[in-house]
Amino acid sequence: MAIIGEIIKRAVEISHQIIDDPDPASAQKKVLAELLEKAEDTSFGRKYRFGQILEAKDIRSEFAARIPYYDYDRMYMDWWKDLYEGSHHITWPGRPGYFALSSGTTSKSKTIPVTDDMLESIRNAGIKQLLSLAEFDMPSAFYEKEVLMLGSSTRLKKVGDHLEGEISGISAYNVPFWFNRLFYRPGPEISAIEDWDERVLQIAKKAPEWDIGGLSGIPSWIELMLKKVIEYNKAGNIHDIWPNLQVYTSGGVSYEPYRKSFDRIFGKDLIVLDTYLASEGYLATQLRKETSAMTLLTDNGVYFEFVPLKPENINEDGSVAEGAKALKLEEVEEDVDYILIISTVAGAWRYMIGDTIVFTDKERAEIKITGRTKYYLNVVGSQLSEFQMIKAMKQLEKEYGADIPEYTVSAVRKGEDYIHRWYLGCMEKPGADEKEIALRLDEILKGENKNYKVARSKALKDVAVSLVSAQLFYDWTEAMKKKGGQTKVPRVMKEEQFEEWEDFAVHHSK
Repeated sequence: MAIIGEIIKRAVEISHQIIDDPDPASAQKKVLAELLEKAEDTSFGRKYRFGQILEAKDIRSEFAARIPYYDYDRMYMDWWKDLYEGSHHITWPGRPGYFALSSGTTSKSKTIPVTDDMLESIRNAGIKQLLSLAEFDMPSAFYEKEVLMLGSSTRLKKVGDHLEGEISGISAYNVPFWFNRLFYRPGPEISAIEDWDERVLQIAKKAPEWDIGGLSGIPSWIELMLKKVIEYNKAGNIHDIWPNLQVYTSGGVSYEPYRKSFDRIFGKDLIVLDTYLASEGYLATQLRKETSAMTLLTDNGVYFEFVPLKPENINEDGSVAEGAKALKLEEVEEDVDYILIISTVAGAWRYMIGDTIVFTDKERAEIKITGRTKYYLNVVGSQLSEFQMIKAMKQLEKEYGADIPEYTVSAVRKGEDYIHRWYLGCMEKPGADEKEIALRLDEILKGENKNYKVARSKALKDVAVSLVSAQLFYDWTEAMKKKGGQTKVPRVMKEEQFEEWEDFAVHHSK
């Protein structure tokens, strides 16, 4: 009998039973008040007179009326630049001990403050996710297994009086000593290796020595790591090496495009739990067995607002239009796309994180991420969301027996008009040629989106598809020095970036 595992399991089940889930709207009112009170004497708090907001009858409405929207560029230039260069008490009391380096492929690297309060918020979210395992009635032995967390390097860079790295590396750097020693894999030595391929090679070498029960990381990079482990150890699937692997905690991007690939890698069914850990904070996690949707963490140092995803609410660069109205949590509707706005214990205020979400259960504050605002393709009024693109890929997979975990698209000018130029990254090429798939993709999108259908009768004159290996996308991110960690392959590219991509594709396609 797994004695330690039984003790941990009982503790998890008891804690899960006695800790009540908060009323989301009430929790959000309290969180905003706490944020304003703590930051009242910062430079940001004085400028926007947080003290006066706190005296208002409805502080949430007053907060929205007084403070503008901030995207990263505006937040950094107006406030975080001084913080990064050594100033104190700018948007949050004191100075952060860490800055998270984003690794998005749609813009230059960002430096985002990570305060002690944010690290505590991330730890609390992790505990809440652990307690949710009580819903799945895991065997006692599971709680004695090791957890493999594949993120960016934990070798953080010292800059002035702070440390820098990706949020996954910062989080792993701060895991408790007891967890590091007993459960955390690949361990501090391997996780500190900066070269991603070398780190994965060392994981592959050590893999047979570990008894892994859980995985955590972005699907695209977890997939490549698992394939390397299988190949190096000459195994049939990953369960030949880790027979007790039962849980995969996914995050960063939607798991759905990768599901078929993972089905071939796994030898058994796994519990897949979605999480929403961004550079700006741990925002949501899956808490219930009955759904794959994630619950917004409404009582954990983050205040949420929601702007309806409409063309008039988005600027050309993907930022929120200043006049767009943000809704409170209790004002949202289910099955409507919203741009997510957050204010946090790291000193982000009315900050557009760049993601779009939809509520699947308003009362429980359960959501699914539907895409990125920068992946909202509307050059000629097509109004295509990432969610609609993913649905189209799944339909193509079903009809053609394909596996398309990666894709990218751009609206490319041809004379006075535009075409949508797609690259579909396949594990194996579908049983149809590019022209046939382009026609079918066009039909699917016309059926999904009436605005797209109208655009196809006007300025959007054609749809072109190139079928390439999914590996080409990973080679491209490596060439861009962004392999591994929190890196996400862009789904929609501007014309200039798309030209670079096409040049790379021509010279590297196999």
